Amino acid sequence: MEAIDIEKLRYPIGKFVPVQEYTSEYLSQRIDEIASFPERLKKEVSHLTDEQLDTPYRPDGWTVRQVIHHCADSHMNCFIRLKWTLTEDKPTIKFYYENRWSELIDNKTMPIAPTLALLEGLHYRLAFLMKSLTSGELERSLIHPEHGKEFQLKEIIGLYAWHGNHHLAHITKLKKRKGWT
Repeated sequence: MEAIDIEKLRYPIGKFVPVQEYTSEYLSQRIDEIASFPERLKKEVSHLTDEQLDTPYRPDGWTVRQVIHHCADSHMNCFIRLKWTLTEDKPTIKFYYENRWSELIDNKTMPIAPTLALLEGLHYRLAFLMKSLTSGELERSLIHPEHGKEFQLKEIIGLYAWHGNHHLAHITKLKKRKGWT
């Protein structure tokens, strides 16, 4: 039997690594990934059964259902953080316990269709706002209390594009391992 590489299951596309230079091409590509995320996710999960949705993507990991709802939770936080950063001077953002949120009843049992619909509207707004950012606004920063450092909005764009792709890979890799079509 093949040994399970838990780290590869946790980070199927690797950990997020900030780029050295945030070119307009890089940012445009990441915003396009953010804009297309809901449709790419829906394509991968809309046909799954409840049993499949309730399958963890790795040992001791979240279920596919929890991953989908987590993406909405996380990306709603991203939207609020973006707005705070555009309207306040270096706001210290509110940390949230994503693992605790994932254990709430909505994340564990709710159907995914409302969350997929929420993600469509949310990502439309995220991409719309991100595309409108000026070079000065891209330099604005927030303070993340968990990491104790500043993040510029241009880095947030890269991070959340990665985040969507990261969780989408959890689902696609699980489907491939299980032979789900």
